[in-house]
Amino acid sequence: MPDQVNNLGHVFGGVILSMVDRAAAVAAMRHAGRPCVTVSIDRVDFREPIFAGQLVTCRARVNYVGRTSMEVGVRVTAENLLTREVRHTNTCYLTFVAIDQESRPVPVPPLELATEEDRQRFHEGKRRREVRQALARELGDG
Repeated sequence: MPDQVNNLGHVFGGVILSMVDRAAAVAAMRHAGRPCVTVSIDRVDFREPIFAGQLVTCRARVNYVGRTSMEVGVRVTAENLLTREVRHTNTCYLTFVAIDQESRPVPVPPLELATEEDRQRFHEGKRRREVRQALARELGDG
């Protein structure tokens, strides 16, 4: 919509991040069966601009589950509705934690790894978590 674009006609990055966060939250809550909150958003690269009037689709999927946290991957595409051209514009990884009524972390169910793709996503998510934790320790944030 016009109020969501800059003077070049590109959708604001913050608008896309808001959509990504909401899609990821739905995936996290569906998996956990309870309220979940965003803990972090990994690096976000805007590969291509999204223009006013294009349909934006965010597909979210839980990739990795720890004890109380989950990594959710979101793939963003933009579609020109007149030409039907679909472009992959962003991929983001977010970490969510399931919480109870007092906003304290609670355990989440394990992830079913039915396919080789599921296992690969889980392995990659686990590795990203290890890298985030190592960087936090190195920088003194963890």
